[in-house]
Amino acid sequence: MRVLCFAVFVLSLMSFANSAYSTQNTMATIDKILVVKSERKLHLMHRDTVVKSYRVSLGKKSGPKQYEGDQRTPEGIYAINWRKHSDNFNLSMHISYPNAKDVQRSQESGLPPGGMIMLHGTPNDEEYPEWFFNTLDWTEGCIALTNPDMKEVWEAVQDGTLIEIRP
Repeated sequence: MRVLCFAVFVLSLMSFANSAYSTQNTMATIDKILVVKSERKLHLMHRDTVVKSYRVSLGKKSGPKQYEGDQRTPEGIYAINWRKHSDNFNLSMHISYPNAKDVQRSQESGLPPGGMIMLHGTPNDEEYPEWFFNTLDWTEGCIALTNPDMKEVWEAVQDGTLIEIRP
């Protein structure tokens, strides 16, 4: 009986290790983030295949970002270029906004393009629970995920990864 229990235990450990290795291996190969604003979805991609998807919150106003302070999430192709632990939003990853098109639009309009567009978690707020933030668009133009989802993205995505934000 002990041998049988031990064999079941070993097989369980091997199965768990295999699934953990498989998940880490898959998540470690993310080569693109695709955000589809109309779907409120962020997709982690590997060679044009969706590996995992998450629900996101966006800027308070719809449409592409036009200028600093317009509360819109940008649209275009960028990169994740640095990250930090945030006092306000837990984990955060910087999106390389503005790109060349954004700068050109800014020069033509005479309005500053803005910056500091982040992919981040939700606030630690005693008054409002995390699920509250996940049900509406509340950011100033950033892309927000729940804190557990942001932790997964943080671990799966390397700096330099392409991020495409579509309408």
